[in-house]
Amino acid sequence: MASTPAVLEAAPDTPAEATPRRWERPALLLLLLGTGLLYLWNLSVSGWGNEFYAAAVQAGTQSYKAWLFGSLDPGNAITVDKPPASLWVMALSGRIFGFNSWSLLVPQALMGVGSVALLYATVRRCAGSAAGLLAGLALALTPVAAMMFRYDNPDALLTLLLIGAAYFTVRAIESPNPRWYSAGTGWLALAGTAIGFAFLTKLMQAVLVLPGLGLAFLIAGAGGIAARISKLATACAAIIVSAGWYLLLVELWPADSRPYIGGSTTNSLWQLAVGYNGMSRLLGGHGGPGGGHGGGPSEEAPRNFFANAAFGGKPGITRLFRDLIGTEASWLLPAALIGLIAGLWLYRRASRTDPVLTGLILWGGWMVGTGLVFSYMSGTIHPYYTVALAPGVAATAAIGLTQLWSRRAHLAARATLAVTVAVTGVWAFVLLHRTPDWLPALRWIVLIGAIAAALALLTAANRTRWTALTAATALVFGLLGTGAYAIETASQAHAGGIPSSGPARQNAFMGPGGFAQIDSPELQQMLTSAGTRWSAAMIGSFDVSSIELRTGTSLMAIGGFGGGDNYPSLTQFQQYVADHQVKYLVLGTQQRAFHWSSGTTTAADQIQTWVKANHQPEKIGNALVYELY
Repeated sequence: MASTPAVLEAAPDTPAEATPRRWERPALLLLLLGTGLLYLWNLSVSGWGNEFYAAAVQAGTQSYKAWLFGSLDPGNAITVDKPPASLWVMALSGRIFGFNSWSLLVPQALMGVGSVALLYATVRRCAGSAAGLLAGLALALTPVAAMMFRYDNPDALLTLLLIGAAYFTVRAIESPNPRWYSAGTGWLALAGTAIGFAFLTKLMQAVLVLPGLGLAFLIAGAGGIAARISKLATACAAIIVSAGWYLLLVELWPADSRPYIGGSTTNSLWQLAVGYNGMSRLLGGHGGPGGGHGGGPSEEAPRNFFANAAFGGKPGITRLFRDLIGTEASWLLPAALIGLIAGLWLYRRASRTDPVLTGLILWGGWMVGTGLVFSYMSGTIHPYYTVALAPGVAATAAIGLTQLWSRRAHLAARATLAVTVAVTGVWAFVLLHRTPDWLPALRWIVLIGAIAAALALLTAANRTRWTALTAATALVFGLLGTGAYAIETASQAHAGGIPSSGPARQNAFMGPGGFAQIDSPELQQMLTSAGTRWSAAMIGSFDVSSIELRTGTSLMAIGGFGGGDNYPSLTQFQQYVADHQVKYLVLGTQQRAFHWSSGTTTAADQIQTWVKANHQPEKIGNALVYELY
């Protein structure tokens, strides 16, 4: 039998470099400083960002109960529609430094720097220093990362925790002791704990990486298959404990002594997890607030509203490449897919414990699993969700490309690298063309430079200065498009519930903050002097969030985020009024662009009807104000 060509031989079954190379630490320092500059520079340009979460953070700085439950208001009427882990971090920052835009967002930016550092450390253990640095750089320059690590949505903490889970999994795989009570079991327990707290950050999205992490340990972990399965069971137990304690706390806490769980239909955080923020996100259908459509349109709303670009486009294998979602995190996705296929081919004969193969399985599983779910989920998906995909793309591309580069003496490896660079340049050209008025020459520079670098790779001799220059050129043009988009993202102000990266453009739905129409100094003065538990009640959260942030007062968002939650009931609201706990009902004079109702009569409808029948309004600015007692 003929011998296997050297280009197809796997590397020895040894860990990545134990001792940093001379250039590694300065390069890492430069990477982290650059990431910090990108994410922290002019951080307050977006103001409060997503006012829905910013108002909840402010409430958490005013009330420890609001902090614990993630209440939208310090009076603790109703929570936001996510668990509060990310709010805990931002509210603690607000308590320490004083609540303002900077203290709100600086934890997010630091989480971004931490994510880059942790991704570097994880990939380095599998594939070496160069792969780790390249993975960190690719993540830092992903546009959706440059946006979400400068924003107050929960995704920053989610991403950091998921990368942490990957790091702990790799450490568990490295542990050679096959016994159940080994260090590897402890590392897996830490991985499970990170996933559990990720669940408390954004619920079911946290579990999308589990197939990749679990498969990597099941294949590469120490000991027999039974030992590996038992250790994975420990990780599952850690997930249950680290997420379950809070679920249990909420379920056991007397419902009349805590805020209503916003977004749920039964005042249950578990129902929120498996319903509105669980199966309804994946499959669509019912399960949203007020018996609605899981975040989908009401009967009165346009049927195609949630299929437009602002909500990720129609399901399908090409979703990640289409519309707005493509410019968020797909810049290096073709390179990652090529790198994954090439890497698995190169290591097809490697031992199951080979660290590079482990990295390809873990990060490739992360990328493919998360990508397929995002591609085919038929419920609500926003383009910025792809920040959780970005680490998988960055790490897989880095591992695959550096493995090909290490075999550059062989024509097959150089040809694959050349194709990857060319494809990356062509795809960047396509993405840049979606904003044709922004730096129109850039797309041509990227395209021509990438093709030229690809041709040079084919002809470059091994171990020469020309080869190093060619590699540097290929890297520059491969990252130029995504890097320029990321820098532009960091320079722009973003607002609302569905921010998008890149140059400023029209967004179909701004979300909380985007419809805030009530801005009257006279009304603000009335609310700040009300002296009640809630100075006023309003339908939905849009104006509530904005006014709370401007006045520092507590307002009740009837019906929660979109006004469709059945809280408070008419009877409860009447009791609040009788007890002088809420002073005014404030209604905007303009119709909302959409709502979450399924077309049935909601508690908000009943309350509004009762107030209008029993109280006279006063017009203040562009709002109608009903004094309730």
